[in-house]
Amino acid sequence: MVQTIYMFKHKPDAVLIIIIAVLIVFGLIMLSSASSVIAYSQYGSSYYFFTHQLSRLVLGLIIFWFFFQKDYRCWKKYSIWFLIGSIALLILVFIPGLGSAHGKSQSWIDIGYSLQPSELVKLSFLFYLSAWLANRKAKLDKISQGIGPFIAVLIAIAFLMLLQPDLGTLSIITLTALIVYFVGGGKIWHLFVITIIGALLFSAVILSNEYQLNRFKCVFNSDSDSCYQINQSLIAVGSGGLFGRGFGQSRQKFMYLPEVSGDSIFAIIGEELGLIAGSLLIMTYILLFYRGILIAKRAPDDFGRILAIGISSWIIVQVIINIGGMINLIPMTGVPLPFISYGGSALVSVLAAMGVLANISKARA
Repeated sequence: MVQTIYMFKHKPDAVLIIIIAVLIVFGLIMLSSASSVIAYSQYGSSYYFFTHQLSRLVLGLIIFWFFFQKDYRCWKKYSIWFLIGSIALLILVFIPGLGSAHGKSQSWIDIGYSLQPSELVKLSFLFYLSAWLANRKAKLDKISQGIGPFIAVLIAIAFLMLLQPDLGTLSIITLTALIVYFVGGGKIWHLFVITIIGALLFSAVILSNEYQLNRFKCVFNSDSDSCYQINQSLIAVGSGGLFGRGFGQSRQKFMYLPEVSGDSIFAIIGEELGLIAGSLLIMTYILLFYRGILIAKRAPDDFGRILAIGISSWIIVQVIINIGGMINLIPMTGVPLPFISYGGSALVSVLAAMGVLANISKARA
């Protein structure tokens, strides 16, 4: 008990807290601009999305504070229940009258408040994996206690998310899980086997879904009608130049670029603020990742170390998938830009993860 009190006398990582605050404020500012036209068109108020995001931010900050104050090690014994609960929520999206669709994905639960269970899975799966790997580190070379259970849980999650379908979130969860598994002591040949199996299954899903297949084709040839969003995104980013058109001066947000408040918001940032500001935003995410790795190195136990790396990897992987899709380096999958894009579930889950990471930063070996 004396050791536990001593370990948490340290102050949280100040740089991490500052980065989180900067991203939150910047996100609100850009959301107010990017969403103004569509908000007025649909709801009669230019600040509709801004005010709704602000209310969700209040909830997110409360949850951030809760996880920040709670000793991260207490979540270890509850990790399996978190995972089971979030998987149960994934199943609920398919229940008529409870589940709801947005675009082509059946990924939400409507309970008077729109909840996206896949966002909760990101953190609950990390809790579970970190606890599991910390407990079984010396036994991962055995198939029955290493790669076998890992693949089983990952397949269960993947199956439910493919039914929605939500390939973007599944890609984030899978890539983050592979990083965590390797950091937690997984064998190289395990990762090789998982990667081959995953690539084959992913290819089969893409080839059987014309909509997803067209998005992959757009990376190599964006001339078709199915590449409309990508082309409009490239126009937005390209027209911004080095310094942008000016805050609030985007043209693409006038009903040209779809999802300007969601996964396309980086394109509006590029158009209004330019390449330099967009690059500074990317560098801020990289700095967040770097602080997360430093926190992991200082963590007093394997659970904290693995969990910190997992949270940091989740954020940077999601940033790469979002921005990479917006500039057509990789297929567009429709995932939110952390802290910036509109969406309550995404914002709350990220702030919960940041609360855990900040709590780990208070601990020292």
